[in-house]
Amino acid sequence: MDDFERLPSELAETHELVDGELVPVAANTPEHNLLRADTCQLLKMFVKERHLGMVIDEQEFDFLGAGHAPDVSFFGTDKRHLLDMHKRVQRFVPDLAIEIESESDTDAGLIRKKNRYLQAGVREVWLISTEGREVRVYTADGRRLLSGTDRITTDLLPGFSVSVEDLFGGI
Repeated sequence: MDDFERLPSELAETHELVDGELVPVAANTPEHNLLRADTCQLLKMFVKERHLGMVIDEQEFDFLGAGHAPDVSFFGTDKRHLLDMHKRVQRFVPDLAIEIESESDTDAGLIRKKNRYLQAGVREVWLISTEGREVRVYTADGRRLLSGTDRITTDLLPGFSVSVEDLFGGI
């Protein structure tokens, strides 16, 4: 992870570290970028108003030796002191990791990433499908598939609720 941290920014920004190997990640579409920005803004406003912690997008974390940057991450106030403003790869994991399916993603790859996140201690993972306009929510206790008017809620953010169709409303 320290070697990954020392990579030049132009190389690190286009790769993730998985099983000791640099894996290229593709650039995202406007649809993906807009959904990421909207999701981050929605969560950030909710979390900030209630002083629940921090929401950040595209931040790299160390997931059991793999360097991944979920599209959007949330971690509670109890982890805020762990944030190192001078490191690209944070040495803790967020409480919530959100991945938005990209053109280059495979379902198997996203499931592997979700499993790694949960094994590393992430409490909840959302996998958002732009094609299916659905959200799969995973915790250690199970999973939920949400679409249309189904509401996304989480115990991590008491009172937070948004319908899947509203989440996609800006795109």
